[in-house]
Amino acid sequence: MAKIAVALQEAVRQRVLNGGAGGATARRLAEGAGWRVVDVICTSGPDDRPFEEAHASVSISMIVAGTFQYRTHTRRELLAPGAILLGNPGQSYECAHEHGNGDRCISFQYTPAFFERIVQSHPGFRTARLPPLRAASPLVARACAAVEGASEAAWNTAAWEELAIEVAGQTLRLANDVDVDGSAAAGQSAISRVSRAVRAIELHHADALSLDALAQDAGLSPYHFLRTFTRITGVTPHQFALRTRLRDAATRLALDDARVIDVALDCGFGDVSNFNRTFRAEFGVAPRQYRAALNFRERPPSRARIHNGGTAPSRRPKSASHCL
Repeated sequence: MAKIAVALQEAVRQRVLNGGAGGATARRLAEGAGWRVVDVICTSGPDDRPFEEAHASVSISMIVAGTFQYRTHTRRELLAPGAILLGNPGQSYECAHEHGNGDRCISFQYTPAFFERIVQSHPGFRTARLPPLRAASPLVARACAAVEGASEAAWNTAAWEELAIEVAGQTLRLANDVDVDGSAAAGQSAISRVSRAVRAIELHHADALSLDALAQDAGLSPYHFLRTFTRITGVTPHQFALRTRLRDAATRLALDDARVIDVALDCGFGDVSNFNRTFRAEFGVAPRQYRAALNFRERPPSRARIHNGGTAPSRRPKSASHCL
């Protein structure tokens, strides 16, 4: 399992051991005039009551681990890793974890004025969710690597601002093109089955999970499971598993100096040539070029350097709305 998901699992485990109610905590990663980036870990589960809030800003939140149900007065969506949650200022919503414990999001938040300066005009997102799309994979992978502290660039406000601006422009373009049907009409039974499958794939994405095995676990025929999974998540089970492996691989390439072949095998690819071909199709460059372009191979600043005047993002945990 990728490191970014391990942190969520540990937070959920600690919450269970402590016996308290689930909730969300936020770690501010970076901020500037009109924007900020927050790492949100939520440990809520089926026994916790859904909570209703309103988006305080223009919000673009990347789901990087776990699942949850997101509801507005007109829509209901299942949010899974690789998907992007879109929020308009003042929009009320409810989050629930009826089919599993916890989720983790990297949330980019903008004041309306700042967002409009980026995109020129913003009448509001017409959909609440982007599925795990190929076009969004490089942005999600870069955000995951930065959260894990792959290099000093991850602590740099200017680097985060550049990413925040890219996320705003690219996400709005994708939101204007995406099919808005999503999982709005899906029943709770179907969402429960798909949520269980999503979590199984996330946990065992490096293993060979067949469509038949996933369908059997969901209690559906392979045909109906394929249709249900695709309708609710926006991608097929194979696409979801492949993108999960590729995000894990991209983060590994950014975080350490492991050989490309080792990254490929560890992430579930049978051979390096298939990995290279698939990675290039997803990210536009070969794995080695990706690693070199990001320049994420340096280590993050040590605690000693931080105490001696280095910089790091604020790590103060605090109560937080789910994805803001």
